[in-house]
Amino acid sequence: MAEKKQEFVVSDRRRFAPEGELRTDVPVVEEEAPAPPAVPTTPAESKAAASVDQETKAEPPAEMPAPPTAQEQHEQNEAYKASGKKLDEMFTQSAAGKARAPVEMTFERLIESFYMTALIQLGALRQEGEPPAVDIMGARQTIDSLTILQEKTKGNLTDREQHLLQNILFELRMAWIEITNAIATGGPGAAGPSGGIKK
Repeated sequence: MAEKKQEFVVSDRRRFAPEGELRTDVPVVEEEAPAPPAVPTTPAESKAAASVDQETKAEPPAEMPAPPTAQEQHEQNEAYKASGKKLDEMFTQSAAGKARAPVEMTFERLIESFYMTALIQLGALRQEGEPPAVDIMGARQTIDSLTILQEKTKGNLTDREQHLLQNILFELRMAWIEITNAIATGGPGAAGPSGGIKK
């Protein structure tokens, strides 16, 4: 017994002919506009609508713990200084009898520590006898960290600090570009299996 096939008709509902003229043989179907949202009439309804609107827009950010009180911060700072003083005394009273002045942390030393870290990550510095290894993504994060410091400290640095930061960023970015270009061309310094660089 043969099954009867359903016939279907394809109707062309395009409003314009291939020449770009408006077709007159197509019925115009008006699209229904969405209903406007109900306007709250009471203050309670307004508040409820606003809270629902806020919930649908975005998830609230994760709650951060409350910061320590001023008293807690003061006590912690004093304890930190006392602990640091003890450590400085231990270093100055070395077994060899050589007195060494404690090193005070400054903005310049902070920038230089980022600089040294980036040089190690770029493979420019290494332990003697070890093959150079490059952590290109780590170097990028270090350079980006310096960039954030530059942006956030704008207007608060001395000329010396500003010039140091500009020079360091320029040098590190140039080195990073050279390495990434070498990776892209597959030349010396091509990427190794773990994202590191072989030289």
